[in-house]
Amino acid sequence: MSNVYITKSSTYLPNEPIVNDDMESYLGLVNNTPSKARALILRNNQIKTRYYALDKNGQPTHTNAQITANAINGLFDENFKKEDMELLSCGTTSADQIQPSHASMVHGELGMNKSVEINTSMGLCNSGMNALNYGFLSVKAGVKNNAVCVGSERFSSWMTADKFDHEAENLKLLEERPIVAFKREFLRWMLSDGAGAFLLENKPRENQTSLRIEWIDFYSYAHEIEACMYSGCEKQEDGSLKSWADYPSDEWLKQSIFALKQDTKILDQYILVKGAQSLRTSFDKHELDPESVDHVLAHISSGYFKDGLKQEFANVGLDFPWEKWFYNLSEVGNIGAGSIFIAVEQLMNSGKLKKGEKILLCVPESGRFAYSCALLTVC
Repeated sequence: MSNVYITKSSTYLPNEPIVNDDMESYLGLVNNTPSKARALILRNNQIKTRYYALDKNGQPTHTNAQITANAINGLFDENFKKEDMELLSCGTTSADQIQPSHASMVHGELGMNKSVEINTSMGLCNSGMNALNYGFLSVKAGVKNNAVCVGSERFSSWMTADKFDHEAENLKLLEERPIVAFKREFLRWMLSDGAGAFLLENKPRENQTSLRIEWIDFYSYAHEIEACMYSGCEKQEDGSLKSWADYPSDEWLKQSIFALKQDTKILDQYILVKGAQSLRTSFDKHELDPESVDHVLAHISSGYFKDGLKQEFANVGLDFPWEKWFYNLSEVGNIGAGSIFIAVEQLMNSGKLKKGEKILLCVPESGRFAYSCALLTVC
């Protein structure tokens, strides 16, 4: 088995940062009415700026595949050229199409002159970590000498007003208040676009910071809990999901079937406690001393969860002091599968890391409550 190192990282955030007051200029007004929920949601999530692959007319400026390819292009240099890549592993929630696979489209965007193995991980926030794990295991087993792993999102085009106007119009016809359900509007003010990419190799780079991947663990609680975050379906009274394919096509727009939704009732109940439970399991499994961890990078969807997460970790004997935590949510927003990649890239290139330090990664996914965590060592 080979050691596996993140030898280079790169981030791509499309266009300029967008402040809270300008969000509806890009996303538009549902039913031509300013959102009443926006201010409350933004106050709780504590996001100040985010990035959209949109112009001010709500028109797309990049596809997800282009955002991803731009992040990957930042990995290439005199030590690692595009044609040296042996494996491309991509994770996203928001692919541009159902088929072909996201990694296939990214490979096409890169303009390479050779074939390469590709892997696509689809899902929610953990899809980026799943993509990383595929590359990690491939290099560790000696099947590949290197792998490029990426987490990316382009949520903005899912959140433009035209995607919700039909639902509002349908409510008018039913003589109800034309206000889109909170479970759908909630996420309009939470999500951002961007991508982060890692180069994995079986040797560290001399005279540069590399991060050795010690382990990556995954946990799912779908056997215990119903779905919380979903799209392309609608949640039923019994907690089951009814697929878009089982709805008449004229209902797809009326009910915003393809919109990303979140059941906030069960989000608070489980998201933190299950995260702490899974992390405690990993610390016990690897006999890891919490005192040995120097940096904690925990992906959170909202600043609302920041204090609660620290407390839940402390409740299971993982009381990391605040000076060890690294967050960039308020500046870049919630980029789903790309968030942990972008946080690692910022820390890795900050000049603050010292050899031998341990970096803990924690990624929750509220889809049906799945979690991942990883340990890196600075080399």
